[in-house]
Amino acid sequence: MINMKNSEKLSDQVTNKIKQDIAQHKYKAGEKIPAEPELMKLYDVGRSTIREAIKILSMTGILRVQQGSGTFVNNGVQYETIDQRLRRADFEEINAVRKLLEDEMVRLAAKNHNEKDLEEMKQCLENRRMAILTEQRQACVDADIAFHTAIARASSNHVLADLYKSFTTIIRDFFSKRETHGISHFAMSHYLHEQLFEAIKSKKEKLAQQVLDRIIENNY
Repeated sequence: MINMKNSEKLSDQVTNKIKQDIAQHKYKAGEKIPAEPELMKLYDVGRSTIREAIKILSMTGILRVQQGSGTFVNNGVQYETIDQRLRRADFEEINAVRKLLEDEMVRLAAKNHNEKDLEEMKQCLENRRMAILTEQRQACVDADIAFHTAIARASSNHVLADLYKSFTTIIRDFFSKRETHGISHFAMSHYLHEQLFEAIKSKKEKLAQQVLDRIIENNY
């Protein structure tokens, strides 16, 4: 059901919901989607909203309207959510995008952070340190991701922070694949994370980016 309280335009909500249903194979490539009356019931909206959503999806090539036959999902359409696309990417692609995101994050965080941001980062670092000392691997993962997410929020760029939040699911996958490594790579990189915090705190943008480069280059 569509959220009527959402500030997003109603037709855009329906458009995105149909895209999601295609991605989840509710409507398969080459197959006809339900007729307008059924779609109105499924998404709990009026006819004009359904028609606008169909129009948008037809213009983008996701759907194909055949007069007298109905509306079909185009063959070859591989619509995916951002999380699905990220999960298909190889490690080099992921690392390259991670570097782009975090490079801008730390630069803006060094420039725009406030005291609350610093306190949050400091607490995440302390949680990371304690998890290392007590050899609690999952706690290390959680604290590490929380630290970098706090940096994203400190950037004061909400779009960038949201992008990074989506990206954290992939980072968790990466850590899970290295589970046999225990917490050694967290321990070896902790001093770099402390240096990153100090550089951000001191508003040293270039230094923060340099420390981040070392973290990413070593797959920390």
